[in-house]
Amino acid sequence: MDRLKDRVAVVTGAGRGIGRATAIKFAGEGAQIVIADYDKTSAHETLDMIESNSGNATYHFVNVAEQESILELFQYVKSKYQKLDILINNAGILRDATLKKLEAEQFDQVIQVNLRGVYLCTRAAAEMMREQGSGVILNASSVVAHYGNFGQTNYVATKAGVIGMTHVWARELAKDGIRVNAVAPGFIQTDMTAGIPEKVLQMMADKVPLKRMGKPEEIADAYCFLASDEASYINGAVLNVDGGVIL
Repeated sequence: MDRLKDRVAVVTGAGRGIGRATAIKFAGEGAQIVIADYDKTSAHETLDMIESNSGNATYHFVNVAEQESILELFQYVKSKYQKLDILINNAGILRDATLKKLEAEQFDQVIQVNLRGVYLCTRAAAEMMREQGSGVILNASSVVAHYGNFGQTNYVATKAGVIGMTHVWARELAKDGIRVNAVAPGFIQTDMTAGIPEKVLQMMADKVPLKRMGKPEEIADAYCFLASDEASYINGAVLNVDGGVIL
């Protein structure tokens, strides 16, 4: 299928995990991918994977915690492609600690990447999309935004904030032909969970009605649907992809 044929898609944090799976999925659906990532090594691995399957992609370094870096990214997109159809705000970090141990620096680091970075990327992308009268912006939230999670004050705050911003932007940008939605993944097998002890992973899986962890590709499928014309009347939604954790 070519549901995204010839569309230009920027995927932040596309070097690994859900971002990588999304970039590969979109390329397979005919999109031209801009792999936007801080880690050059992992980003080039994603690039190789896409190109080895005859997909179209380029890599551009970005640090979503720095406004100048984000502006350079979207200037690159504008000069190379002259348009932007899809933005996936996927980049994110963890700095977990209980409130008692959480340092202000750790709090600020996560806010800078997971919340401020989403705002800055969306602002730059929306400017391009507004000029062309169309576009899709998809934001990465999390199921923990709905119920909190032990030791994740900073992370939960950002993911709940992303939902709030998604609702605002869906209202503000719709008149310009831009749809804004969010995806809230549940427990997904990624590099972030790779270091978790097997016993803890099993406990996490047991909390899921489907009794298993999700795969990055399953989140990528949700992003692909929301980015496609099949979701043309979906705006301001938060799609939980969590095996039924949130019911």
